Amino acid sequence: MKSHWGALSRHLSTIRGGSTLRTGWICQSCRVQARRKLSSSSAALREAKDKPYYVTTPIFYVNASPHVGHLYSMLIADILKRWQVLKGKQAILSTGTDEHGMKVQRAAEIQDVHPKALCDANSETFRDLARKANIANDYFIRTTDPEHRDAVEYFWARLRESGHIYETKHEGWYCVGDETFYPHSMVEKRVSPLTGKAFMASTETGNAVEWTEEKNYHFRLTAFRDRLLQFYDDNPGWVVPNNRFVEVISWVQNNLEDLSISRPISRLDWGIPVPDDPSQTIYVWVDALINYITVAGYPVWPPGSEHKKGWPADVQVVGKDIVRFHSVYWPALLMALDLPPPKRILSHGHWLMSRQKMSKSVGNVVNPFFALDRWGVDTMRYFLTYNGAMANDSDYSNEFIVDRYKKGLQGGLGNLLNRITRPKNWSVRTAVAAMSENKDEALSEVVDIQKGHLTKIAEKAAGHMEELNPSGALKEIMEFVFETNRFLQNAAPWDKSKEGDTVAVNQIVFYAAESIRVVGILLQPFIPEKSAELLDRLGVGHDRRTFQHAELHADDSYGTPMVPLGEGAQRGLFPPIPVED
Repeated sequence: MKSHWGALSRHLSTIRGGSTLRTGWICQSCRVQARRKLSSSSAALREAKDKPYYVTTPIFYVNASPHVGHLYSMLIADILKRWQVLKGKQAILSTGTDEHGMKVQRAAEIQDVHPKALCDANSETFRDLARKANIANDYFIRTTDPEHRDAVEYFWARLRESGHIYETKHEGWYCVGDETFYPHSMVEKRVSPLTGKAFMASTETGNAVEWTEEKNYHFRLTAFRDRLLQFYDDNPGWVVPNNRFVEVISWVQNNLEDLSISRPISRLDWGIPVPDDPSQTIYVWVDALINYITVAGYPVWPPGSEHKKGWPADVQVVGKDIVRFHSVYWPALLMALDLPPPKRILSHGHWLMSRQKMSKSVGNVVNPFFALDRWGVDTMRYFLTYNGAMANDSDYSNEFIVDRYKKGLQGGLGNLLNRITRPKNWSVRTAVAAMSENKDEALSEVVDIQKGHLTKIAEKAAGHMEELNPSGALKEIMEFVFETNRFLQNAAPWDKSKEGDTVAVNQIVFYAAESIRVVGILLQPFIPEKSAELLDRLGVGHDRRTFQHAELHADDSYGTPMVPLGEGAQRGLFPPIPVED
């Protein structure tokens, strides 16, 4: 391992054009020169205009099976990535698994298997979930990957040579479940409702903590208090939603302590050893956070090309329980090495069952594989996005899924598509061709109102996406679907057809079809398979499905179905789904 590490260091030294960086201390003048070079690189990262849009999910612990919360994190990140692709921008999505640490070590011990065997099996399950949910991830990283280990070792060595790491004895309350130490102010005595026994717990998560005394390495986190607070002040929308950002700022102001970043190998041996000190294992959260830059090519970043693989990340999607790690520890670690922090942190709430936190002991955990099989991939994508929340927790139930499906997908979108494309007394293609030749034709009041809604929907949806609010964007699009159904009912083209008013029929059918076409384009990041089928049924060419085409009169070639439209409810875009008791 040491010979491999030495080779990597020499390779990186050549790339950076400097003397070989050692894992020990270096002189102050060398350190200053290195920082100047890296500051220059950081500026290039911030200013690069051709940087891909980079989105990350948290990497998921492999000590247990995936649940619906993991699926939700993947889905939100996937929608953000697909939206950028829809707008014509290169975008990258990374997900993966966090495979080191005490939780994994203990889970392997309980199952009497080697930790790597547990990681291999469970990591593949998360990879399968991404595939099944149609997540368009470009990378699936594992913290047991050799290139990630190289990146972590190099990151650690640079932290230490820069004077940000020191060795000391540490005492404190440690939580295995949360993989973190808590200060006295965040620990309290509680009584287990199951056993009646008293235990010490984190006031933040409710998980049990244990008193630990050990020698390990610390990161000088408190040295970054003022810099962190200034960064937060300079970037008021950095953590979304704002209620979590307020909590982050308060935590840095009142609870910041130097961070214990290693564990004695006698207590934790499943992890990356500290370079040049095999008696210690690198803290799992330092290891895990670095995955985001490993994916982006760190540390092999030739000057001027640091941004080519996406760093700094544009959005990092995390659950509310790991906000502090991503918005306090992570930016401070990056600042220590003069690397730019991510542009934004998007934190979402948890999923509850009957307003209770999902728990294996209670038996109310949703298996995402079963849910995807039962309801369909796009139905689950639609429900989770529509009902999911960022600032608050969300309630999951099969009844809610059925309700959203019937009202939004089957009765809203699917019904609208059928009402326009299936009737024999008009032709979408004829209406599109006629209106393309008569764009300035006077419109009836009801049609003119629909036109006004149509010209604004893409901009409204884009506004929500800029605010990192996929749920708001989806609700905006679906409200337009409902409005278009109301328009069609009020305009009654079937009556105009009986009267022989061809001009009125073509106007109504055209603006309804245009509305469906634009909706189909905008829904592609949310329900990719069903939106593609919708556009096929409408006859929209595959090269005319970009965000630029999501506006009135942007396409005059559609109207001839590419697939059979069928008859009856079962052959509709959203057929009735069987509901089990």
